[in-house]
Amino acid sequence: MQKARNILGDLERAVIEHLWAAPHTSSGVTVREVHDAVGVDRGLAYTTLMTVLDRMTKKGLVSRQRDGRAWRYTAASSREALTSETMHHTLGELAGDERRGALLHFLGSSSPEEVDELRSALADLEARQQPADVSGGRSGRPA
Repeated sequence: MQKARNILGDLERAVIEHLWAAPHTSSGVTVREVHDAVGVDRGLAYTTLMTVLDRMTKKGLVSRQRDGRAWRYTAASSREALTSETMHHTLGELAGDERRGALLHFLGSSSPEEVDELRSALADLEARQQPADVSGGRSGRPA
């Protein structure tokens, strides 16, 4: 069976990984900085990285801000947010039994540690969704 194609191509993945690794206080990185970090070892032209960053901007994956004659690029969202958005997009294309089947396949191919992390995340989510108990621990229902 052929693996599902990544939402991001290899070069886009390398670029976004570089942007995520930039210091949080960074005002972004230039095409030259991305080229030096990602493109040189791959033998890519500066203009190739410029085109990739422009396309990633149009896709909403990166943001850019003018800095003199150059653009400074930052990731438009965190790794976690992009992963979540990708999962929602993929699952959103499935209906009913297909969605359930995909989720079951995902869980079935997950390690016990990954399943434990998911259980913990679900418990955290459920705890956040519970209304605050302001009655001092009493439910207000008769015992």
